[in-house]
Amino acid sequence: MLIFAIFVGLMLMICINVPIAVALAMCGVIGLVLTEGVDSLVTIALDMYDGSTKFSLIAIPMFVLAGAIMNAGGITDRLINFVSSLIGFVRGGLAMVNIGVSLFFAEISGSAVADVAAMGSILIPQMKKRGYSKEFSAAVTSSSASLAIIIPPSIPMILYAASANTSVEQLFVAGVVPGLLGAAGLMGVAYFFAKRYNFPTEEAFNMPRVRETFVDALPAFGLPIIILGGIFGGFVTATEAAGLAVLAAIVVSAWYRNIDWSHLRRAMLDGGIQTAVVMLLVAASVLMGGFLTRAQIPQQLAESILSITTQQWAILLILNFFFLIIGFFLHSAAAIILVIPIVIPLITAAGIDPVHFGLIVTLNLAIGQQTPPVASVLITACSVARANIWEVSKVNVWFVGVLLAVLMLCTYVPSVPMFLVEYFYR
Repeated sequence: MLIFAIFVGLMLMICINVPIAVALAMCGVIGLVLTEGVDSLVTIALDMYDGSTKFSLIAIPMFVLAGAIMNAGGITDRLINFVSSLIGFVRGGLAMVNIGVSLFFAEISGSAVADVAAMGSILIPQMKKRGYSKEFSAAVTSSSASLAIIIPPSIPMILYAASANTSVEQLFVAGVVPGLLGAAGLMGVAYFFAKRYNFPTEEAFNMPRVRETFVDALPAFGLPIIILGGIFGGFVTATEAAGLAVLAAIVVSAWYRNIDWSHLRRAMLDGGIQTAVVMLLVAASVLMGGFLTRAQIPQQLAESILSITTQQWAILLILNFFFLIIGFFLHSAAAIILVIPIVIPLITAAGIDPVHFGLIVTLNLAIGQQTPPVASVLITACSVARANIWEVSKVNVWFVGVLLAVLMLCTYVPSVPMFLVEYFYR
């Protein structure tokens, strides 16, 4: 009964716009006091500090900073030019460019909100000028931005690894194939809309133009090579790769010599705020996690579900449904921090690979970023496009369908995301 009351209290506080971190901390403190007395609060400050200073979490602000430098340093513009010269001749080519550049930007920032803010401010106005509806422009920008949390590096993956005590490097590797499949599927849907509504082509394919833009963007291509090559090759950890990404972004931006300092300042401030919110969530989750662990809630949940079924496919189906519902109401960071410590004992008892499950969680949360009422990425795209969220959602449902198909494929054909993990690490 106490657990139910605390959960209801948590949901009520979230519904009246109490910050999630504050609500988590308050419920955790109340739970500890009611079960163990006020003496249990002596060390909460130290516990919160220790929980938010894990080495792996340092990667979060580093990747956010790398993305900010990349966008302010003119790197994004050169990537757009190259991708446009490569696939702009296809009908609906600007939508393809949007997805292709998001695919690349995802390999630097690890944040879908940062991706949609950076790409949307550049590409959505161009798409509207070229005759694309504002609803379609917002939908394709929003859905492709969610590739940022599937393809490495991924901030939600870093949080999951810290919460589940598993390898963030293996999670990054597991995200490569699903991310590429998602990008291909999104391009297929974009092409369908382009044919149906006769969207324009951008430019005829011109090999000298491709060569020119490739050479211009060549220094930028070193960024994913440094990040992914270092991680996959076992030369650096994810946190060290984040530091290298910042250094490489500075070097490449200096090479281009056109850094927008005011833009960089704004992006760094926004990134600092975003990181502070995540770290506060992590610190607050320590209190709630301590209460749940001492109350044996994760173990009770595992026993309850395993008493219904021990089949992995059925357990994954239940958890997929659960995370899809959670994604409607919680941001990805909050969902991971709140739920993962509770379900990890169930995953362990059912014999499910925690890396495989981490990818499933990430895909669920990518879908959650596109589904109202929270829909943080979709709302950002709608704000940039000045479009109604419900009208955009009518278009976006087709792109969300692609992400859902990738989720089902990765859930029930684990070799799709895991064969690279097996090759590199096992």
